[in-house]
Amino acid sequence: MRKPMIRSTLLAALLACSSLAFAATPQQASPGTSATAPHAQQQRQPNLFDELGLTDSQRSSVRQLLQQSLQQARPELQALGQKRMAFENATPGTSPFQSAASDLAQAESSAAHAQVLRQADLRTKIYNLLTSEQRTKLASLVKQRQQEMQQQRAAAPAASH
Repeated sequence: MRKPMIRSTLLAALLACSSLAFAATPQQASPGTSATAPHAQQQRQPNLFDELGLTDSQRSSVRQLLQQSLQQARPELQALGQKRMAFENATPGTSPFQSAASDLAQAESSAAHAQVLRQADLRTKIYNLLTSEQRTKLASLVKQRQQEMQQQRAAAPAASH
């Protein structure tokens, strides 16, 4: 039960690191909802593919790069899930528990390191697909979103008081 949750969480984290990852798959309306009804997230953050004016070829290439990245990560995520299960199944205070904890800590450290390197490689490959105009627009959008996040953070403490 925890294994699929761990995989899903790690895959989501992997995707979240890429500024273009959420734009990689087109949003589909779920049954019973209007295709024109925007979600709160979509209102706040439009599709980067559209904002950057990516061509169909660029969109296809980005999707392919994302799929390749996930396929590369899959074996490591499965091994990490197995170590997590070994840790969860061991009895606290026993030698196997300590060993499983050590193995899990090492595996999570290695997975985090590999994830950052994979993400850097993915972002570089995606960036290289962009034209100079798209790169300029992306830099502008990133700066704009960073400013919005700073404003939200600054407003958050004031709202909690």
